[in-house]
Amino acid sequence: MRILRGQWIIALFGGLSMVAAAVTVAQRNGPAVPPVSARDAHELSSVFRTVAAASLPCVVTIETTQKSRPVTRQQGRDPFEDFRNDPRFRDTPFGDLFRDLQDRESQTQLQQGMGSGFIIESSGIIVTNNHVVEDADEITVRLQDGREFKATDVRTDPRTDVAILKIDAGGNLPVLQFGDSDAAQVGDWVVAVGNPFGNELTVTSGIISAKGRGPRITERENFLQTDAAINPGNSGGPLLNLNGEVVGINTAISSRSGGFDGIAYAVPSRMAMWVVNQLVEKGSVERSYIGLSIRQITADIADALNLKIGQGALVKDVFENGPAAEAGIQPGDVILTLNDEVVTGPRSLQGIVEKIEPGRSTKAKLIRDGKTVTLPIVLKAMPNDYSLSQVETLRPDRQRQSEGEPATVEEFEFEVQNLSKAIAEQLGVEAESGVVVSAVDEDGLAARSLVAGDVIERVGSRAVKSLNEFDEALKSVDPKRGLLLLVRRDGGTRFVVLQRG
Repeated sequence: MRILRGQWIIALFGGLSMVAAAVTVAQRNGPAVPPVSARDAHELSSVFRTVAAASLPCVVTIETTQKSRPVTRQQGRDPFEDFRNDPRFRDTPFGDLFRDLQDRESQTQLQQGMGSGFIIESSGIIVTNNHVVEDADEITVRLQDGREFKATDVRTDPRTDVAILKIDAGGNLPVLQFGDSDAAQVGDWVVAVGNPFGNELTVTSGIISAKGRGPRITERENFLQTDAAINPGNSGGPLLNLNGEVVGINTAISSRSGGFDGIAYAVPSRMAMWVVNQLVEKGSVERSYIGLSIRQITADIADALNLKIGQGALVKDVFENGPAAEAGIQPGDVILTLNDEVVTGPRSLQGIVEKIEPGRSTKAKLIRDGKTVTLPIVLKAMPNDYSLSQVETLRPDRQRQSEGEPATVEEFEFEVQNLSKAIAEQLGVEAESGVVVSAVDEDGLAARSLVAGDVIERVGSRAVKSLNEFDEALKSVDPKRGLLLLVRRDGGTRFVVLQRG
Protein backbone atom coordinates (compact mmCIF):
# COMPACT_ATOMS: atom_id res chain seq x y z
CA MET A 1 0.00 0.00 0.00
CA ARG A 2 1.38 3.35 -0.96
CA ILE A 3 1.41 5.83 1.90
CA LEU A 4 1.31 9.59 1.37
CA ARG A 5 2.83 11.12 4.47
CA GLY A 6 2.87 14.59 5.95
CA GLN A 7 -0.63 15.63 4.97
CA TRP A 8 -3.30 17.16 7.19
CA ILE A 9 -6.32 14.90 7.13
CA ILE A 10 -9.87 15.70 8.17
CA ALA A 11 -11.33 12.32 9.07
CA LEU A 12 -14.83 11.55 7.94
CA PHE A 13 -17.44 10.33 10.39
CA GLY A 14 -18.58 6.74 10.06
CA GLY A 15 -21.72 5.97 8.11
CA LEU A 16 -23.87 5.07 11.08
CA SER A 17 -23.00 8.27 12.95
CA MET A 18 -24.01 10.29 9.88
CA VAL A 19 -27.32 8.45 9.73
CA ALA A 20 -27.88 9.12 13.43
CA ALA A 21 -27.14 12.83 12.94
CA ALA A 22 -29.59 12.99 10.03
CA VAL A 23 -32.28 11.37 12.16
CA THR A 24 -31.66 13.90 14.95
CA VAL A 25 -32.01 16.81 12.52
CA ALA A 26 -35.17 15.28 11.07
CA GLN A 27 -36.71 14.87 14.49
CA ARG A 28 -35.92 18.47 15.39
CA ASN A 29 -36.80 20.18 12.10
CA GLY A 30 -39.49 17.96 10.69
CA PRO A 31 -39.79 14.83 8.54
CA ALA A 32 -37.14 15.82 5.91
CA VAL A 33 -35.27 12.56 6.56
CA PRO A 34 -37.26 9.43 7.41
CA PRO A 35 -36.23 7.75 10.67
CA VAL A 36 -33.95 4.74 10.47
CA SER A 37 -35.39 1.61 12.00
CA ALA A 38 -33.66 -1.43 13.43
CA ARG A 39 -34.92 -3.33 10.39
CA ASP A 40 -33.05 -0.92 8.08
CA ALA A 41 -29.84 -1.45 10.03
CA HIS A 42 -30.25 -5.23 9.91
CA GLU A 43 -30.93 -5.12 6.18
CA LEU A 44 -27.76 -3.10 5.59
CA SER A 45 -25.82 -5.54 7.74
CA SER A 46 -27.24 -8.38 5.67
CA VAL A 47 -26.02 -6.72 2.47
CA PHE A 48 -22.51 -6.42 3.90
CA ARG A 49 -22.55 -10.09 4.89
CA THR A 50 -23.68 -11.11 1.40
CA VAL A 51 -20.96 -9.04 -0.32
CA ALA A 52 -18.29 -10.36 2.05
CA ALA A 53 -19.31 -14.00 1.63
CA ALA A 54 -19.34 -13.72 -2.17
CA SER A 55 -16.09 -11.76 -2.51
CA LEU A 56 -13.74 -13.36 0.01
CA PRO A 57 -13.13 -16.56 -2.05
CA CYS A 58 -12.17 -14.34 -5.01
CA VAL A 59 -9.58 -12.26 -3.15
CA VAL A 60 -6.00 -13.47 -2.81
CA THR A 61 -2.95 -12.72 -0.72
CA ILE A 62 0.20 -11.95 -2.70
CA GLU A 63 3.67 -12.47 -1.20
CA THR A 64 6.74 -11.33 -3.11
CA THR A 65 10.44 -12.02 -2.78
CA GLN A 66 13.09 -9.85 -4.31
CA LYS A 67 16.77 -10.67 -4.28
CA SER A 68 18.90 -7.67 -3.55
CA ARG A 69 22.22 -7.33 -5.31
CA PRO A 70 25.32 -8.54 -3.45
CA VAL A 71 27.04 -5.78 -1.54
CA THR A 72 30.09 -4.54 -3.44
CA ARG A 73 32.79 -2.21 -2.27
CA GLN A 74 32.56 0.94 -4.35
CA GLN A 75 35.77 2.72 -3.49
CA GLY A 76 39.11 1.99 -1.85
CA ARG A 77 40.65 -1.28 -0.84
CA ASP A 78 39.25 -3.71 1.72
CA PRO A 79 40.44 -2.55 5.18
CA PHE A 80 40.46 -6.18 6.41
CA GLU A 81 42.38 -7.60 3.46
CA ASP A 82 45.77 -7.46 5.19
CA PHE A 83 44.38 -9.21 8.27
CA ARG A 84 42.77 -11.94 6.19
CA ASN A 85 46.04 -12.64 4.39
CA ASP A 86 48.25 -12.31 7.45
CA PRO A 87 49.31 -15.84 8.55
CA ARG A 88 49.44 -14.62 12.15
CA PHE A 89 45.63 -14.23 12.16
CA ARG A 90 44.59 -16.87 9.62
CA ASP A 91 44.11 -19.71 12.08
CA THR A 92 42.86 -17.65 15.04
CA PRO A 93 39.36 -16.60 16.07
CA PHE A 94 40.13 -13.22 14.49
CA GLY A 95 40.69 -14.92 11.17
CA ASP A 96 37.28 -16.59 11.43
CA LEU A 97 35.73 -13.20 12.22
CA PHE A 98 37.29 -11.55 9.19
CA ARG A 99 36.20 -14.39 6.92
CA ASP A 100 32.66 -14.22 8.34
CA LEU A 101 32.52 -10.49 7.56
CA GLN A 102 33.64 -11.19 4.01
CA ASP A 103 30.99 -13.89 3.57
CA ARG A 104 28.24 -11.59 4.84
CA GLU A 105 29.24 -8.93 2.32
CA SER A 106 28.87 -11.35 -0.56
CA GLN A 107 25.61 -12.89 0.56
CA THR A 108 22.40 -12.07 -1.33
CA GLN A 109 19.75 -10.49 0.86
CA LEU A 110 16.07 -11.28 0.38
CA GLN A 111 13.44 -8.54 0.53
CA GLN A 112 9.86 -9.64 1.08
CA GLY A 113 6.63 -7.82 0.40
CA MET A 114 2.93 -8.46 0.71
CA GLY A 115 -0.24 -7.22 -0.97
CA SER A 116 -3.62 -8.30 -2.24
CA GLY A 117 -5.33 -9.11 -5.53
CA PHE A 118 -8.55 -10.51 -6.93
CA ILE A 119 -9.44 -13.13 -9.53
CA ILE A 120 -11.19 -11.93 -12.70
CA GLU A 121 -11.06 -15.13 -14.80
CA SER A 122 -11.66 -18.68 -13.60
CA SER A 123 -8.55 -19.80 -15.48
CA GLY A 124 -6.44 -17.93 -12.93
CA ILE A 125 -5.97 -14.32 -14.08
CA ILE A 126 -5.51 -12.00 -11.10
CA VAL A 127 -5.54 -8.19 -10.89
CA THR A 128 -3.35 -6.28 -8.44
CA ASN A 129 -1.22 -3.14 -8.23
CA ASN A 130 2.00 -2.71 -10.17
CA HIS A 131 3.83 -1.60 -7.02
CA VAL A 132 2.89 -4.88 -5.31
CA VAL A 133 4.72 -7.07 -7.86
CA GLU A 134 7.21 -4.64 -9.37
CA ASP A 135 10.78 -6.04 -9.55
CA ALA A 136 9.76 -9.21 -7.68
CA ASP A 137 11.85 -12.30 -8.45
CA GLU A 138 9.24 -14.67 -7.06
CA ILE A 139 5.51 -14.16 -6.48
CA THR A 140 3.39 -16.49 -4.36
CA VAL A 141 -0.40 -16.31 -4.50
CA ARG A 142 -2.41 -17.75 -1.63
CA LEU A 143 -6.14 -18.41 -2.03
CA GLN A 144 -8.68 -18.14 0.77
CA ASP A 145 -8.78 -21.96 1.07
CA GLY A 146 -5.03 -21.99 1.84
CA ARG A 147 -3.73 -23.29 -1.50
CA GLU A 148 -0.57 -21.56 -2.76
CA PHE A 149 0.68 -21.10 -6.32
CA LYS A 150 3.65 -19.47 -7.99
CA ALA A 151 2.57 -16.63 -10.26
CA THR A 152 3.64 -16.52 -13.90
CA ASP A 153 3.23 -14.18 -16.86
CA VAL A 154 3.26 -10.93 -14.90
CA ARG A 155 2.17 -7.91 -16.97
CA THR A 156 2.24 -4.38 -15.61
CA ASP A 157 1.27 -0.80 -16.39
CA PRO A 158 3.25 1.57 -14.11
CA ARG A 159 1.42 4.64 -15.43
CA THR A 160 -1.80 3.55 -13.71
CA ASP A 161 -0.24 1.21 -11.09
CA VAL A 162 -2.24 -1.75 -12.44
CA ALA A 163 -0.88 -5.27 -13.02
CA ILE A 164 -2.15 -8.74 -13.84
CA LEU A 165 -0.61 -12.15 -13.22
CA LYS A 166 -1.48 -15.78 -13.90
CA ILE A 167 -1.67 -18.85 -11.69
CA ASP A 168 -2.32 -22.44 -12.73
CA ALA A 169 -4.92 -23.67 -10.25
CA GLY A 170 -6.69 -26.03 -12.60
CA GLY A 171 -9.47 -23.59 -13.51
CA ASN A 172 -12.95 -23.16 -12.06
CA LEU A 173 -11.85 -20.41 -9.69
CA PRO A 174 -14.48 -17.97 -8.33
CA VAL A 175 -14.30 -14.53 -9.92
CA LEU A 176 -15.29 -10.92 -9.31
CA GLN A 177 -16.92 -8.76 -11.94
CA PHE A 178 -16.02 -5.16 -12.70
CA GLY A 179 -18.73 -2.58 -12.08
CA ASP A 180 -19.06 0.96 -13.42
CA SER A 181 -17.07 3.47 -11.37
CA ASP A 182 -18.59 6.32 -13.38
CA ALA A 183 -22.01 5.36 -12.06
CA ALA A 184 -20.77 5.32 -8.45
CA GLN A 185 -21.68 8.48 -6.54
CA VAL A 186 -20.20 10.28 -3.57
CA GLY A 187 -21.91 8.88 -0.49
CA ASP A 188 -22.38 5.37 -1.91
CA TRP A 189 -21.48 2.54 0.46
CA VAL A 190 -18.43 0.49 -0.50
CA VAL A 191 -16.62 -2.54 0.90
CA ALA A 192 -12.84 -3.03 0.83
CA VAL A 193 -11.31 -6.51 0.98
CA GLY A 194 -7.61 -7.23 1.40
CA ASN A 195 -4.72 -8.35 3.54
CA PRO A 196 -3.86 -5.44 5.90
CA PHE A 197 -0.60 -5.83 7.86
CA GLY A 198 -0.46 -9.51 6.87
CA ASN A 199 -3.56 -10.30 8.93
CA GLU A 200 -5.07 -12.42 6.15
CA LEU A 201 -8.26 -11.44 4.36
CA THR A 202 -10.16 -8.64 6.07
CA VAL A 203 -13.38 -6.79 5.19
CA THR A 204 -13.98 -3.11 5.97
CA SER A 205 -16.74 -0.72 4.90
CA GLY A 206 -17.21 3.00 4.26
CA ILE A 207 -18.43 5.35 1.58
CA ILE A 208 -17.05 6.95 -1.55
CA SER A 209 -15.82 10.26 -0.17
CA ALA A 210 -14.86 11.93 -3.47
CA LYS A 211 -14.16 11.20 -7.13
CA GLY A 212 -11.56 12.42 -9.59
CA ARG A 213 -8.74 12.74 -7.06
CA GLY A 214 -5.14 13.25 -8.22
CA PRO A 215 -2.68 12.95 -5.29
CA ARG A 216 0.24 12.72 -7.79
CA ILE A 217 1.37 9.18 -7.09
CA THR A 218 0.92 7.86 -10.64
CA GLU A 219 0.97 9.50 -14.05
CA ARG A 220 -2.66 8.63 -14.87
CA GLU A 221 -4.90 9.53 -11.99
CA ASN A 222 -8.61 9.82 -11.54
CA PHE A 223 -8.85 8.09 -8.18
CA LEU A 224 -11.89 7.29 -6.10
CA GLN A 225 -11.44 8.47 -2.52
CA THR A 226 -12.93 6.38 0.27
CA ASP A 227 -13.06 6.30 4.05
CA ALA A 228 -13.26 2.50 4.13
CA ALA A 229 -10.34 1.39 6.32
CA ILE A 230 -7.41 0.50 4.06
CA ASN A 231 -3.91 -0.21 5.39
CA PRO A 232 -0.52 -1.47 4.15
CA GLY A 233 -1.16 -4.88 2.61
CA ASN A 234 -4.52 -3.86 1.15
CA SER A 235 -2.85 -2.73 -2.09
CA GLY A 236 -4.33 -4.48 -5.10
CA GLY A 237 -7.47 -5.60 -3.32
CA PRO A 238 -10.97 -4.76 -4.58
CA LEU A 239 -13.23 -1.89 -3.59
CA LEU A 240 -16.76 -3.23 -4.05
CA ASN A 241 -20.21 -1.68 -4.34
CA LEU A 242 -23.17 -3.22 -2.57
CA ASN A 243 -23.85 -5.38 -5.64
CA GLY A 244 -20.49 -7.06 -5.07
CA GLU A 245 -18.99 -5.47 -8.20
CA VAL A 246 -15.45 -4.06 -8.29
CA VAL A 247 -15.59 -0.27 -8.62
CA GLY A 248 -11.94 0.30 -7.71
CA ILE A 249 -8.52 -1.20 -6.96
CA ASN A 250 -7.25 -0.12 -3.53
CA THR A 251 -3.93 1.62 -4.14
CA ALA A 252 -2.83 4.24 -1.61
CA ILE A 253 -3.57 5.93 1.69
CA SER A 254 -2.97 9.47 2.87
CA SER A 255 -1.45 9.13 6.31
CA ARG A 256 0.63 10.91 8.92
CA SER A 257 0.98 7.80 11.06
CA GLY A 258 1.75 5.11 8.48
CA GLY A 259 -1.69 3.56 9.01
CA PHE A 260 -5.25 4.40 8.06
CA ASP A 261 -6.13 8.04 8.83
CA GLY A 262 -9.46 8.24 7.02
CA ILE A 263 -8.44 8.85 3.40
CA ALA A 264 -7.65 6.13 0.90
CA TYR A 265 -7.49 6.03 -2.90
CA ALA A 266 -8.57 3.43 -5.45
CA VAL A 267 -8.01 3.16 -9.21
CA PRO A 268 -11.51 3.48 -10.72
CA SER A 269 -12.82 0.36 -12.44
CA ARG A 270 -13.44 2.15 -15.76
CA MET A 271 -9.74 2.94 -16.04
CA ALA A 272 -8.67 -0.44 -14.65
CA MET A 273 -10.83 -2.41 -17.11
CA TRP A 274 -9.34 -0.60 -20.10
CA VAL A 275 -5.80 -1.29 -18.84
CA VAL A 276 -6.51 -4.92 -17.89
CA ASN A 277 -8.07 -5.71 -21.26
CA GLN A 278 -4.97 -4.43 -23.06
CA LEU A 279 -2.62 -6.30 -20.73
CA VAL A 280 -4.55 -9.52 -21.35
CA GLU A 281 -4.78 -9.08 -25.13
CA LYS A 282 -1.46 -7.36 -25.96
CA GLY A 283 0.78 -7.78 -22.93
CA SER A 284 1.23 -4.02 -22.60
CA VAL A 285 -0.82 -0.83 -22.80
CA GLU A 286 -0.78 1.24 -25.98
CA ARG A 287 -1.82 4.85 -25.51
CA SER A 288 -2.27 7.82 -27.77
CA TYR A 289 -0.90 11.24 -26.95
CA ILE A 290 -1.77 14.74 -28.13
CA GLY A 291 1.41 16.68 -27.29
CA LEU A 292 0.12 19.46 -25.06
CA SER A 293 0.79 21.02 -21.70
CA ILE A 294 -2.60 22.00 -20.28
CA ARG A 295 -4.10 23.45 -17.15
CA GLN A 296 -7.43 23.58 -15.37
CA ILE A 297 -9.94 26.37 -15.99
CA THR A 298 -9.88 28.04 -12.58
CA ALA A 299 -12.36 30.65 -11.39
CA ASP A 300 -10.18 33.63 -12.36
CA ILE A 301 -9.33 32.19 -15.79
CA ALA A 302 -12.97 31.29 -16.43
CA ASP A 303 -14.00 34.83 -15.56
CA ALA A 304 -11.30 36.34 -17.81
CA LEU A 305 -12.34 34.15 -20.78
CA ASN A 306 -16.08 34.28 -20.08
CA LEU A 307 -16.25 30.52 -19.53
CA LYS A 308 -17.74 28.29 -16.88
CA ILE A 309 -15.47 26.77 -14.23
CA GLY A 310 -14.56 23.26 -15.35
CA GLN A 311 -15.48 23.96 -18.96
CA GLY A 312 -12.70 22.69 -21.19
CA ALA A 313 -8.93 22.64 -20.71
CA LEU A 314 -6.61 25.58 -21.35
CA VAL A 315 -3.62 24.94 -23.65
CA LYS A 316 -0.41 26.21 -22.07
CA ASP A 317 2.25 24.80 -24.41
CA VAL A 318 2.17 22.90 -27.71
CA PHE A 319 5.01 20.40 -28.16
CA GLU A 320 6.95 20.56 -31.38
CA ASN A 321 6.17 17.84 -33.96
CA GLY A 322 3.34 16.48 -31.79
CA PRO A 323 -0.21 15.74 -33.00
CA ALA A 324 -1.56 19.01 -31.57
CA ALA A 325 1.11 21.09 -33.33
CA GLU A 326 0.42 19.35 -36.62
CA ALA A 327 -3.32 20.00 -36.17
CA GLY A 328 -2.75 23.71 -35.59
CA ILE A 329 -3.71 23.90 -31.92
CA GLN A 330 -2.15 26.96 -30.25
CA PRO A 331 -1.34 28.12 -26.71
CA GLY A 332 -4.34 29.94 -25.31
CA ASP A 333 -6.86 27.69 -27.04
CA VAL A 334 -9.52 26.17 -24.81
CA ILE A 335 -10.34 22.59 -25.83
CA LEU A 336 -14.05 21.95 -25.29
CA THR A 337 -14.50 18.50 -26.83
CA LEU A 338 -12.33 15.80 -28.37
CA ASN A 339 -13.75 12.88 -30.33
CA ASP A 340 -17.22 14.31 -29.45
CA GLU A 341 -16.51 13.78 -25.73
CA VAL A 342 -16.82 16.75 -23.36
CA VAL A 343 -13.55 17.93 -21.80
CA THR A 344 -13.84 19.12 -18.18
CA GLY A 345 -10.16 19.53 -17.33
CA PRO A 346 -6.64 18.11 -17.82
CA ARG A 347 -7.38 14.61 -16.46
CA SER A 348 -10.57 14.46 -18.51
CA LEU A 349 -8.66 15.31 -21.69
CA GLN A 350 -5.90 12.80 -20.90
CA GLY A 351 -8.46 10.07 -20.34
CA ILE A 352 -10.13 10.77 -23.68
CA VAL A 353 -6.85 11.04 -25.60
CA GLU A 354 -5.18 7.87 -24.44
CA LYS A 355 -8.13 5.64 -25.35
CA ILE A 356 -8.33 6.82 -28.96
CA GLU A 357 -6.61 4.37 -31.28
CA PRO A 358 -3.26 5.77 -32.47
CA GLY A 359 -3.36 6.89 -36.10
CA ARG A 360 -7.11 7.45 -36.12
CA SER A 361 -8.38 10.85 -37.23
CA THR A 362 -10.77 12.68 -34.93
CA LYS A 363 -11.87 16.26 -34.24
CA ALA A 364 -11.13 18.81 -31.54
CA LYS A 365 -13.62 21.58 -30.81
CA LEU A 366 -12.06 24.62 -29.17
CA ILE A 367 -12.43 28.30 -28.42
CA ARG A 368 -9.89 30.69 -29.97
CA ASP A 369 -10.15 34.48 -29.80
CA GLY A 370 -13.70 34.11 -28.55
CA LYS A 371 -14.77 32.01 -31.54
CA THR A 372 -15.53 28.30 -31.78
CA VAL A 373 -13.13 26.40 -34.04
CA THR A 374 -13.14 22.71 -35.03
CA LEU A 375 -9.85 21.13 -36.11
CA PRO A 376 -9.14 17.63 -37.44
CA ILE A 377 -6.39 15.86 -35.49
CA VAL A 378 -4.59 12.54 -35.86
CA LEU A 379 -3.27 11.21 -32.56
CA LYS A 380 -0.05 9.23 -32.34
CA ALA A 381 1.15 6.35 -30.19
CA MET A 382 2.72 7.61 -26.99
CA PRO A 383 6.50 7.09 -26.83
CA ASN A 384 7.69 5.01 -23.88
CA ASP A 385 9.65 7.92 -22.43
CA TYR A 386 6.79 10.41 -22.78
CA SER A 387 5.59 11.90 -19.49
CA LEU A 388 1.92 12.61 -18.94
CA SER A 389 2.76 15.10 -16.21
CA GLN A 390 3.97 18.48 -17.39
CA VAL A 391 5.25 20.29 -14.30
CA GLU A 392 5.20 24.06 -14.30
CA THR A 393 8.25 25.41 -12.43
CA LEU A 394 8.33 28.85 -10.86
CA ARG A 395 11.70 30.56 -10.70
CA PRO A 396 12.78 33.32 -8.29
CA ASP A 397 11.95 36.87 -9.28
CA ARG A 398 14.68 38.82 -10.99
CA GLN A 399 15.08 42.34 -12.35
CA ARG A 400 16.60 43.06 -15.79
CA GLN A 401 17.58 46.15 -17.66
CA SER A 402 15.44 47.19 -20.59
CA GLU A 403 15.77 49.55 -23.49
CA GLY A 404 13.43 51.33 -25.87
CA GLU A 405 10.25 53.32 -25.35
CA PRO A 406 7.87 51.51 -23.01
CA ALA A 407 4.08 51.44 -23.05
CA THR A 408 2.23 51.46 -19.72
CA VAL A 409 -0.63 49.18 -18.77
CA GLU A 410 -1.94 51.65 -16.24
CA GLU A 411 -4.85 49.58 -14.98
CA PHE A 412 -2.54 46.78 -13.85
CA GLU A 413 0.58 48.85 -13.06
CA PHE A 414 3.29 47.39 -15.29
CA GLU A 415 5.11 48.48 -18.44
CA VAL A 416 5.91 46.60 -21.63
CA GLN A 417 8.01 47.18 -24.72
CA ASN A 418 8.94 45.47 -27.97
CA LEU A 419 11.22 42.47 -27.62
CA SER A 420 14.28 43.42 -29.65
CA LYS A 421 17.01 41.02 -30.69
CA ALA A 422 19.37 42.52 -28.12
CA ILE A 423 16.86 42.09 -25.28
CA ALA A 424 16.05 38.55 -26.43
CA GLU A 425 19.73 37.63 -26.25
CA GLN A 426 19.99 39.25 -22.82
CA LEU A 427 17.01 37.25 -21.58
CA GLY A 428 18.10 34.05 -23.29
CA VAL A 429 14.85 33.92 -25.24
CA GLU A 430 14.76 32.28 -28.66
CA ALA A 431 12.46 34.85 -30.24
CA GLU A 432 12.84 37.76 -32.62
CA SER A 433 9.56 39.49 -31.79
CA GLY A 434 7.16 39.83 -28.90
CA VAL A 435 6.44 41.96 -25.87
CA VAL A 436 8.59 42.06 -22.76
CA VAL A 437 7.73 43.39 -19.30
CA SER A 438 10.14 46.28 -18.71
CA ALA A 439 8.97 47.50 -15.30
CA VAL A 440 6.57 46.49 -12.56
CA ASP A 441 5.25 48.73 -9.79
CA GLU A 442 6.43 46.90 -6.70
CA ASP A 443 3.30 47.97 -4.82
CA GLY A 444 0.96 47.37 -7.75
CA LEU A 445 -1.35 44.55 -8.73
CA ALA A 446 1.03 43.00 -11.29
CA ALA A 447 3.83 42.63 -8.73
CA ARG A 448 2.17 39.47 -7.44
CA SER A 449 2.55 37.68 -10.78
CA LEU A 450 5.00 39.50 -13.08
CA VAL A 451 8.67 40.50 -12.95
CA ALA A 452 10.71 42.61 -15.32
CA GLY A 453 12.04 40.36 -18.06
CA ASP A 454 8.88 38.26 -18.44
CA VAL A 455 7.93 37.81 -22.09
CA ILE A 456 4.19 38.08 -22.77
CA GLU A 457 3.19 35.71 -25.57
CA ARG A 458 -0.59 36.00 -25.39
CA VAL A 459 -3.28 38.29 -24.08
CA GLY A 460 -6.32 36.12 -23.49
CA SER A 461 -6.18 33.67 -26.37
CA ARG A 462 -4.60 36.16 -28.82
CA ALA A 463 -0.94 35.90 -29.72
CA VAL A 464 0.97 39.18 -29.45
CA LYS A 465 4.27 39.77 -31.25
CA SER A 466 4.48 43.56 -31.03
CA LEU A 467 3.26 46.51 -29.00
CA ASN A 468 0.63 47.21 -31.63
CA GLU A 469 -0.79 43.71 -31.33
CA PHE A 470 -0.57 43.96 -27.54
CA ASP A 471 -2.53 47.22 -27.58
CA GLU A 472 -5.14 45.76 -29.94
CA ALA A 473 -5.57 42.73 -27.69
CA LEU A 474 -6.03 44.97 -24.65
CA LYS A 475 -9.00 46.69 -26.31
CA SER A 476 -11.03 43.50 -25.98
CA VAL A 477 -10.15 43.02 -22.30
CA ASP A 478 -12.73 43.84 -19.66
CA PRO A 479 -10.69 44.95 -16.59
CA LYS A 480 -13.50 43.78 -14.33
CA ARG A 481 -13.04 40.22 -15.62
CA GLY A 482 -9.27 40.41 -15.36
CA LEU A 483 -6.30 40.30 -17.70
CA LEU A 484 -5.21 36.79 -18.71
CA LEU A 485 -1.58 36.57 -19.88
CA LEU A 486 0.58 33.72 -21.13
CA VAL A 487 4.03 34.54 -19.78
CA ARG A 488 7.39 32.96 -20.61
CA ARG A 489 10.04 32.99 -17.91
CA ASP A 490 13.30 31.00 -17.70
CA GLY A 491 12.33 28.71 -20.56
CA GLY A 492 8.89 27.81 -19.16
CA THR A 493 5.44 29.29 -19.65
CA ARG A 494 2.51 29.85 -17.33
CA PHE A 495 -0.83 31.61 -17.36
CA VAL A 496 -1.41 34.46 -14.90
CA VAL A 497 -4.57 36.44 -14.27
CA LEU A 498 -4.33 40.04 -13.08
CA GLN A 499 -7.55 41.00 -11.38
CA ARG A 500 -8.51 43.41 -8.68
CA GLY A 501 -10.23 41.90 -5.67
